[in-house]
Amino acid sequence: MFAVRSLVGLVLSGVLLVAGCSSPAPPPPVPSAAARVSSVPAPVSSSVARVPVTVVLDPGHNGGNARRPDVINAPVPAGRGETKPCNTTGTATDRGYAEHAFNWDVAQRVGSLLEAQGVRVVYTRADDTGVGPCVNERAAIGNRAGAAAVVSIHADGATSAGARGFHVAYSAPPLNAAQGAPSVELAEAVRSGLLAGGFPLSNYLGSDGLAPRDDLAGLNLSERPAVLVECGNMRNAAEAAAMSSVDGRARYAAAIASGVLAFLREHAGF
Repeated sequence: MFAVRSLVGLVLSGVLLVAGCSSPAPPPPVPSAAARVSSVPAPVSSSVARVPVTVVLDPGHNGGNARRPDVINAPVPAGRGETKPCNTTGTATDRGYAEHAFNWDVAQRVGSLLEAQGVRVVYTRADDTGVGPCVNERAAIGNRAGAAAVVSIHADGATSAGARGFHVAYSAPPLNAAQGAPSVELAEAVRSGLLAGGFPLSNYLGSDGLAPRDDLAGLNLSERPAVLVECGNMRNAAEAAAMSSVDGRARYAAAIASGVLAFLREHAGF
């Protein structure tokens, strides 16, 4: 027992001797409340400012086209080595509601819905009273804007009253990468939006609501993912009634915007 105690004593003495070789460090000062607050690093935002995604909306035709046949009949490049008239007047319901007015109204509604979600929207025309622009310039607007998606909005004028339903056209065979898978995926997304909105597939043009086309200048000349939506047949009584009503146009717009947003979230990092 004595030996153990002696050994412990020696160890403790050694510790004390070592500790006594230098003065013990004083305890750190307690910072004031103000110092504690100022020393806390500023929170770092987890969100990074993003460049707005751009969508170009192309309301087909224009309200002043009929008074300037010299302008709208002039040939312009249409892609694939072809030319087409600058533009046309569009169609109308049997009661006289003009396609250009429908296209303009729906495009404005789609644009408002997209802007509410933070999308930058560019229109190919500024009003529904002007002339043009020509189809090649409409494509150029989308190209210059670097659009993530270009959506041309139309209504059809099929002569058969039994023809009904929407279809979404895209350029095929593709002339560049954007006209390939991205445009097909945009067409599929818009089709899904319209189906979810309760609109029927076309029973007279395309297949399952999609229509690959090689004759539409705005699509052929696009360097961005681009589609053209024929919302329905203005010569069909039921669809004409829907297109002529505020509620019907709001439904079309909501369905198209839903499809565009789905595409942006999936393919444009939105």
